[in-house]
Amino acid sequence: MCNLIHEAHQHSLSRRGLLAGVMALGTETALAGCSSADTTTTSAATAGTFAYVDNARAHRTRLVLLGTAGGPMTWIARHNGGDQTRHGIATAVVVDGAIYLVDCGMGVAHQLRLANLGKEGDFHGYEGLRSVFLTHLHSDHTMDYFNIVLSGWYQGLPGSAPVEVYGPGDRGALSPISGNTDAPVVNPENPTPGTVDMTNYLTQVFATDINDRLRDSGKPGLDKLIRTHDIQIPAAAAARANDNQFPVMDPFLVMEDDRVRVTATLVDHGAVYPAFAFRFDTDDGSIVFSGDTAPTPNLITMATGADILVHEVIDAHWVKALYGEPPYSPEEEGFIEHLLHSHTTIEQVGPVAEEAGVKTLVLSHLAPGNNPTERWQAAAAGFSGDLIVGEDLMEIGVGERTS
Repeated sequence: MCNLIHEAHQHSLSRRGLLAGVMALGTETALAGCSSADTTTTSAATAGTFAYVDNARAHRTRLVLLGTAGGPMTWIARHNGGDQTRHGIATAVVVDGAIYLVDCGMGVAHQLRLANLGKEGDFHGYEGLRSVFLTHLHSDHTMDYFNIVLSGWYQGLPGSAPVEVYGPGDRGALSPISGNTDAPVVNPENPTPGTVDMTNYLTQVFATDINDRLRDSGKPGLDKLIRTHDIQIPAAAAARANDNQFPVMDPFLVMEDDRVRVTATLVDHGAVYPAFAFRFDTDDGSIVFSGDTAPTPNLITMATGADILVHEVIDAHWVKALYGEPPYSPEEEGFIEHLLHSHTTIEQVGPVAEEAGVKTLVLSHLAPGNNPTERWQAAAAGFSGDLIVGEDLMEIGVGERTS
């Protein structure tokens, strides 16, 4: 799971075998840098800080990768002659100026401002922001969600209507205990709040500031800035926490307006429930977001025929290298299995995209965030379309150019 990525990284700092493991990973990287001859690979690392794939700004619809890191941390990679920063996972779909945000990882408010998605010289960060979609409620996907609310008064909100926020509802039951048998229950009266309750709690946390802004600065109430929704899973799916978390199902409608139609399905992110993938259908093409997931039939059904699949990926060699050379202790074996069974590996992601028949596979939520680009390009194996290794602030055009 996302938080386990950070815990694994922390564990490795004192692990005696780390150096040997990392050196072994470097060897694997050198061998795995080759990609399929039939696959095009693209990286922003070769195109500067802002990478515009296929002249993205000439398109009515485009995909903007605001943050591409996996896990609740900011990664800095030092290779290719410079530093490369990956902020927390967050992505925007921009359709004729309307912005739809998927996940709100660390730094999303900063990245939205830096991406300058509005009119040049007249953009403060959130103008045009219509909706926010949260794939699941791990902190690395929600960490800066409320930053958008609190800074919204000064960065372009409210617009003509509140920003609509869609995310998972109450889990319904605590997840099973794994590892820490003495784990305390936080907030026992409501231990698994959904998006609506989470937002209400955050409003209470910042009550002093919010009340001052309303009373002393005359700012509009939060109901003018955002409106939250717990995504309702169709009852026919019979989904339940802990024992039926991603039943085979058809994608279901979450939201539709004059620019996009957004559908969702349940995916397999270990103990996390609900965990969603989203599909955005526009007049110019379709974009699917995997969310955090192991290979899941529901995702392949949803992504079938999509123009772009934005998919998470984890490097299994990195996970194992964190614990040095085998043999591993039973605890370490369990941790490795737990992490890899909640995500999609480099070797798995290409075949997933191929089975779905997507045109372009974009890798994001990269774990680790400091891998050499060549290592991620190994995901081209088993995929006959175009592979793009995502970078922060990369923009990708969808459909035909308008100019």
